[in-house]
Formats: sequence, structure tokens, C-alpha cells
Amino acid sequence: MEEAGIPSFGPRKNAAVIEASKAFSKNLMKKYGIPTAAYEIFDDPEKALDYIKEQNSWPAVIKADGLALGKGVLIVQDASEAKDALQELMVDKAFGESGNQVVVEEFMTGPEVSVLAFTDGKTVCPMVSSMDHKRANDNDEGLNTGGMGTIAPSPYYTKEIAEICRKTIFEPTVNAMNSEGRIFKGCLYFGLMLTPDGPRVVEYNCRFGDPETQVVLPLLKSDLLTIMKACRDGNLDEVSIEWSEGACACVIEASGGYPEAYEKGKLIEGLNEDGQSDDPDIYVYHAGTKIEDGKFYTNGGRVLGITAEGEDLSSALAKAYKGVSEITFEKMHYRTDIGKK
Repeated sequence: MEEAGIPSFGPRKNAAVIEASKAFSKNLMKKYGIPTAAYEIFDDPEKALDYIKEQNSWPAVIKADGLALGKGVLIVQDASEAKDALQELMVDKAFGESGNQVVVEEFMTGPEVSVLAFTDGKTVCPMVSSMDHKRANDNDEGLNTGGMGTIAPSPYYTKEIAEICRKTIFEPTVNAMNSEGRIFKGCLYFGLMLTPDGPRVVEYNCRFGDPETQVVLPLLKSDLLTIMKACRDGNLDEVSIEWSEGACACVIEASGGYPEAYEKGKLIEGLNEDGQSDDPDIYVYHAGTKIEDGKFYTNGGRVLGITAEGEDLSSALAKAYKGVSEITFEKMHYRTDIGKK
């Protein structure tokens, strides 16, 4: 697109590898001393299993190296589960070529926090922090999903922690990519875990994360296009970026059965002709819908993101859940505890 004279927001392919290959990103962190979980990389399932048994540290984490629709991370409790996970990823190829290599990691504990950041390859401007809820059911139970809801900002992400992350993770990552000749411009997503030993990187994404973006961008007071252009042009340090003081919450309405088998084609009630709520405080993000004869129907696993701003987290959540009660479809599934903990 740049060669065609179209200004573009986002990293070039050689920088997008920070998300496309977990092996690359883990090796980058090891080389430049960026805090993350201890790990090893394998292309042989038997060697991977031998290593996991040898470590004898449970639970253990097994990740497909490549992209896997947000589902290529398996947490195993014993050797039998580890063997099944390696079979699924590396032998049965549940995610195709993404499972040719796997990363085996130590299991980290602590609250997870997502921080998106604008960068032009020199300056890093973190956005408001957010917290995703990955498990399908209340109390963080059930299967991992692409995300069942989010809040922003995260109450766990204090000013002190933000400063540690800036010094030990955000700026070192951008500098490391520069040193590798892979200048990153665009939106860099940091998935973090606030462990007892300090913040560590769980993963990077080379884009706005879903459903974190749904709660972060409504809090942006500055002009998004101006910021995007500055990231592309390399003068982000000249742009002032302001955020509102309030909070934002998003509750995902999913099809019953998601993330496994689910039915499509259910009529969605409570939306106006624009596919929005008549309540001006509520934003409705469409994730898996289709429109026929002016009506909206479900057409995916995660269907809608019902999102609302408020002066504080409790008021934002109350508004979002009010929207959830008014916008419904048959066999709708959602978590009732987004933001509770």
C-alpha cells in the first residue's frame, strides 16, 4: 500500500512477526532481557513431552508457534494432558502449520492486564489499560475463548506498575525491534501478567486486540486519525494524546455452545435499523452478525459486544448489562461477572 502511495497504519510484515511467531517473540525477549516466562521451543512432540516430564512443574503451558485464532494456548495439568495437547497441535495439526513448532512455558500467576500502545518506532504512547475475560463461563471457568468481555482501565494497573512496564517492557521491546532491523510502527499490544516477581510479557499482538479495543478507544479524547498519521510519519512525540477519566465496560453476547459447536441464524431483538441500541450511552459492536431484509441475525460464535462508558467502573458495567438485558437472541450466552473481581 505504501508503494502505491497509500499511507498505512500498522507494521510492515517483518515487524508483524512479533505476533505471527511466538518462537520469534520469546527469543527476542530472551536476547534483550525483557521479562517473560521461562520457555523452550520444540519441533518434535516426543522431545517436547520429555522436557515437560523432566521439568515436572504443573500446570505447564503449551503454545502453537503460529497464529491459531486465539485458541492455540493449552494449559495442561499432568503428563497425560501434555501428551494429548502435543498430539492435537503437532500431529493432528488442529491449527495447521501453526503447530509445526511449539513453545513450552512455565505457568505464571497473577492478574492479567492488556496494554495497547501507539508507536512510530521511536516514541511509545501506552493507551488506557484493560482487562480481558478469556474463559467462556463465570468465575473464569470453561474453555478459553477469544474474549467474553473487558473493562478499562484495569484496577490492578497502578501508576507504579505502569512506570515499571515502560522501563522494562514497552521501550525495550521497541528498541529491540529496531536493533533487529524490524522497525515497528502502528499499534503494539502487550499482554502482561502481574506476577509476584513483577510484570512479565505473556504475548505480543501487532494490532488492536479484540475485545480490548472496544473499551479502550471510547476513552480516547484525541483524534485517532491524527495519531495514526503521526505513527506512520514518525513524529508521534509531537502529538498530545488525551484520555477521559471515566471507565468503559464491554460484555460479549455469544451463541450458546461457543467456543465449541453453536447454531447460527437466530433473530437478534432490541437493535434499531442501524444495528445499535436506542440508548445513546451504549455502543453495539458487531462481531458475528448478518443482515437480511433489514433484520439482524447471529452469524458467528461471538455475536455482539455491548459496551458502555461511565464515570466509574460500576456505572459502566451497570449500563452495559442493561444493554445486554435489552438486546437478545435465542440461546444467547454471556458472562454475568465481567469486572466483578
